[in-house]
Amino acid sequence: MDVLEAIRKRKSIRGFKPDPVSREVLATILEAACRTPSPMNTQPWEFFVLTGPVLDAVKNRNQENFRSGVSPGPEHPVVGWPRDSVYRRRQVALAAELFRLMDIRREDTEKRLQWMERGFRYFDAPAAVIVVVDRSLSETGPLFDIGAVMQTLCLAALPHGLGTCIEDQGVMYPKDLRELAGIPDSKRIMMAVAIGYPDPEFPANRLETGREPLANICTWLGFDRGNNGR
Repeated sequence: MDVLEAIRKRKSIRGFKPDPVSREVLATILEAACRTPSPMNTQPWEFFVLTGPVLDAVKNRNQENFRSGVSPGPEHPVVGWPRDSVYRRRQVALAAELFRLMDIRREDTEKRLQWMERGFRYFDAPAAVIVVVDRSLSETGPLFDIGAVMQTLCLAALPHGLGTCIEDQGVMYPKDLRELAGIPDSKRIMMAVAIGYPDPEFPANRLETGREPLANICTWLGFDRGNNGR
């Protein structure tokens, strides 16, 4: 699989088979992810890889917190979308399509809650990668690098038949995650990547998201008319 094919094929997986992912395969993927470029080769990322009883304990605690109404307290900046913006409209369209595929009606509060719980359980993936940075770094400084390393991780997983989902629900209760996974206070918990073998029968995995046409978001400068420039 070449890199362009991987970029086009990769998508968020929200339903996984229970089959375990070996440490060797995960190490191969993370070694590839570590080739991600970073400013002046600073490499600010670190990983905690969870599976088995440790991951089960985190899933259960997250679910208990969510069901009990415990307020999330993420350690990373939370993304927000202006209400009347195109970004919010894209997010709403995604949610609507997911709910259609999962047969979740707007008025079905219990099914909506169950769907939310799946995110806190890493969509029942058999493994999860928690990405952290050292607290000596600024809160926003390494964000670009963290996004880049997660993209590389997700692409590197594809040749192994694995699917991924980048998600912040898995790190919304950092105090409990820190306790259960042994993450030291010196590290800031940034994001989670659920990883495992995709379940082809899971309805949400049929989702195919579109992308904004390049013509709507790209301005070309300095090209002559022979090169279709301005």
